[in-house]
Amino acid sequence: MGTSWSVRFALPRGGDAAALGRAIEARLDGIVAEMSHWAAESLLSRFNRAPAGMWMALPADFAWVMARGLAIAAASGGAFDPAIGQLTDLWGFGPHGARPTPLGAEVAAARTLSGWQQLAWDGAARRLRQAGGVALDLSGIAKGFAVDAVAALLTERGIGHALVEIGGELVGRGVRPDGEPWWVDLETPPGLTLAPIRIALHELAVATSGDYRRGAHTLDPRTGRPALNGVVSVSVLHAQALDADAWATAIAVLGAEEGMALAVRERLAARVVMADGTEHLSPLLTAMLAD
Repeated sequence: MGTSWSVRFALPRGGDAAALGRAIEARLDGIVAEMSHWAAESLLSRFNRAPAGMWMALPADFAWVMARGLAIAAASGGAFDPAIGQLTDLWGFGPHGARPTPLGAEVAAARTLSGWQQLAWDGAARRLRQAGGVALDLSGIAKGFAVDAVAALLTERGIGHALVEIGGELVGRGVRPDGEPWWVDLETPPGLTLAPIRIALHELAVATSGDYRRGAHTLDPRTGRPALNGVVSVSVLHAQALDADAWATAIAVLGAEEGMALAVRERLAARVVMADGTEHLSPLLTAMLAD
């Protein structure tokens, strides 16, 4: 996934930390083998190369991510879109690396091969249809899923107290060994001064989408161009990191006004930070902080 991971946990007496580490790595390797658009032989990459009209059966993990991704795409009006791989590559944010700024005609051509509406999804049979040239890019949701998956793995192995982090997306389960919650600070982009927000991550996930670490890389799937709306950071708290990840991306694309409206409608705990140093908190997040 091009990032790092860490897990902090309270190991039961007699537990084998090294074996647990190997199990986590194996779980993550399996997710990468299915959903990475950087790995040429991943299942996702094979779908992107599949001929028009082909139906591909998806394993349970991939199917769950697609089902949630398509649902959030519909609910966000396409602000989050799992089928923008052509645009991601065109703007130099994909596995092929940097490219010159694309011409308008190139953007228009890539848009004709992009968009979640072009995908036919058979949820009952867990299969996805390639329309022809459509490229999936799950970078805005698969990392969150991976956090959830590792947290679930720990629970299955009897570990109820843990903090899982992958590339800045986190899930907290139980409490720390000292009885304190897993405290997490919402990150403030460099150069801005904002009041700190500290969250007790108890049975909760948080994901942040922003352009302050890797430069402007948030694409608006509806236009095929970078989202230039003044948003530098969006954090979303949710029961699942998968959902937090995708909703944060959608709000970052929509901007403060539309993004907050989406957060209210979907009852999301969200924080939007603008380039001018202002911030917007959704009513649900405000209520959580007041408790």
